[in-house]
Amino acid sequence: MSKVNLEGENLPGAKTMAVKTKKKITVRSLLNKKKNGQKITMLTCYDSSFARILDRTPVDTVLVGDSLGNIMMGYSSPIPVTLDDIVHHTACVSRAMDKTFIVADMPFGTYLQPETAAKNAVRLIQEGGAHAVKLEGGSEILPQISAILSAGIPVIGHLGLRPQSQHKTSGYRVQGRSAEDADRMMADAKALEAAGVSMIVFELIPAKLAKKITGAVSVPTIGIGAGSDTDGQVLVLQDMLGFDPDFNPTFLKKYADFYTSTITAVEKYCEQVGSQSFPTAQQSFE
Repeated sequence: MSKVNLEGENLPGAKTMAVKTKKKITVRSLLNKKKNGQKITMLTCYDSSFARILDRTPVDTVLVGDSLGNIMMGYSSPIPVTLDDIVHHTACVSRAMDKTFIVADMPFGTYLQPETAAKNAVRLIQEGGAHAVKLEGGSEILPQISAILSAGIPVIGHLGLRPQSQHKTSGYRVQGRSAEDADRMMADAKALEAAGVSMIVFELIPAKLAKKITGAVSVPTIGIGAGSDTDGQVLVLQDMLGFDPDFNPTFLKKYADFYTSTITAVEKYCEQVGSQSFPTAQQSFE
């Protein structure tokens, strides 16, 4: 077992954590997790720094999501994110990862037609180094899914809230609450399964509906704001690490407070530079 220093080599009393040897995650191993009743873990990742860390954790898969528009680029939505943006950030992640399964989002407007969808998906695999691509939509995108699969690329579906269609759905709202919408989502999930997708992400749907669909399809389901009965969960990494103290949606659990710890560290650094207690002889050269 390898030792990973979690607090920095030069910090006094730095803690270490034993990390078990991680096997390479594949489409087959994710499917086997569902068959064996084991939960699948997914987090977003947009850069090599976090990719290197996450590859040393038990997390099964990372999503280079178009949420990078909100998290990394300062946009108010993912809609302005381009294919070049996702290719760039996926490449940053893939260069630092060896074991974790990498999924890349196909941005808004990049899979309107089957031929275009396949061409753009190839870029995410060939240039970005992703192992699969994710598309938002149900039965209406089956031709695009078929074209991408024909290129030998695994596809992840996305149902429920579709951030790229937020104008159509009047913002970020729970989807599938009416009987009609629930039936449509079930039909879409089965259509995606029949088309050959490897997983389906459910975003902001009622927990009972997520449980029902999960039991009705053979492919793994990944939830965010979809209850605990999906085959796995996904969160935005920066959200679960507590980067933004003002972002507290119902579905989010924060596992750290990076906002406070970062401010505290920067304040301490500024104070020590000002007082000339940093750098010391230990950080200097003769």
